[in-house]
Amino acid sequence: MSRLLLITGTSTDVGKTIVTAALAATARAAGLDVAVCKPAQTGVAPGESGDLAEITRLSGVTRTLELARYPEPLAPDTAARRCGQPLLTLSETIAGIESCADADLVLVEGAGGLLVRIGDFTLLDLAQKLSAPVLLVAAPGLGTLNHSELTTRALAAAGVPCTGLVIGSWPATPDLASECNRTDLPAVTGVDVVGSIPSGAGSWPSPDFTTAAPTWFDPTWTAGHLLTRAQQSPGWVGAS
Repeated sequence: MSRLLLITGTSTDVGKTIVTAALAATARAAGLDVAVCKPAQTGVAPGESGDLAEITRLSGVTRTLELARYPEPLAPDTAARRCGQPLLTLSETIAGIESCADADLVLVEGAGGLLVRIGDFTLLDLAQKLSAPVLLVAAPGLGTLNHSELTTRALAAAGVPCTGLVIGSWPATPDLASECNRTDLPAVTGVDVVGSIPSGAGSWPSPDFTTAAPTWFDPTWTAGHLLTRAQQSPGWVGAS
């Protein structure tokens, strides 16, 4: 049966795409068939390489789905209005995700933070409709405690499980704030830090990235939340 995991961030540029690539590489290395969906891509012109191309380059996963793209680097709903394209809808996004339901694992990468309008909906709306868990990608430095707690509180208030926190770009030489935040994040959010991605990993050659990716996540979390072909969540129409 398919497992569905949505990936969001505390803000933009915290490393969601590289985390998604690392998750895909980890699952693929374990023999799972992986599909990755990016509902809306902004800041990329037609024909240019976007986030899904980067995920494919790094992880080797080739089954990808992009539902809308807009040229200006803005929130997707704003970018759609400015270029005269219709807003992406929640129903067509769910239909797109369900078209990948024969994969063992379907990863869905959001845009910006949890409440950014992807179209006529947010990633929180999508998670609620699919009864799907969310993985939160956070920055390591100052401000991350507030951003992470706000996001996890919004998830909890909506009844959406947050399956873990991943630090999207862990510096080679972390400063005091980063070291303290890594300890404090679980305390203020109630959610475990289940992984961290080395800063600059997105520029690594694919063989190095795919070899290292499984070591960036807590193996107990990986076994329980990523690699098992578990019971589907209510509302998720998966393949048996």
